[in-house]
Amino acid sequence: MAVKSRVLLADDHAIVRQGLKYFLNLQPDLEVVGEAADGEEALALARELRPDIVLMDLIMPKMNGIEATGFLRQSCPDTAVLVLTTFSEKDYVLSAIRAGANGYLLKDAEPDRIAEAIRQAVRGVPQLDPSVAGQLMSHIAAEPAAPSAPPAEAPGKLTERELEVLALLAKGRSNKEIASLCTISEKTVKTHVSSILSKLGLSDRTQAALYAVKHGLD
Repeated sequence: MAVKSRVLLADDHAIVRQGLKYFLNLQPDLEVVGEAADGEEALALARELRPDIVLMDLIMPKMNGIEATGFLRQSCPDTAVLVLTTFSEKDYVLSAIRAGANGYLLKDAEPDRIAEAIRQAVRGVPQLDPSVAGQLMSHIAAEPAAPSAPPAEAPGKLTERELEVLALLAKGRSNKEIASLCTISEKTVKTHVSSILSKLGLSDRTQAALYAVKHGLD
């Protein structure tokens, strides 16, 4: 029997959690292992249960989803975070991504899309709702070409292979796909990704993908 991805739900509306739990538990490869009604509870349960992914609402009592995501990425770095919210404004999206979210979906997404986004986020593939991606791209395009505060290391510090891996990250490719396209092992891909994040001063793959798009490296 295949190992199921363990999901923690964080939403202050019980009916939303119930609906998600019912649907996700019908999936052969997903299992809801816990529910949280606020950010503090989500963080505590994530530390206790160590789920593969947290499905995180943004607006919750005690601690909002962006704050919870930031703390969670520090204490549970192996746990992915997929934001599921009604808010599509770019400020929310950027804040969530900067906090370390692996993806951002809107609650009007089809259930099958949510399930597939969970699977992909667990595999390390960044997920963005199409309408959110459009807003984000427009925001990036509207910014000045030369950023006022560039990362500590310039793209020129990346090797040719690292630039190739970064471009594939920006296209949403998984480690397995990158390994196949570059004819290298998945372990080598992971090494390159770690080096890219370190050189560019980034915290995760999502930020690396956005960096690549912003600097025309995709």
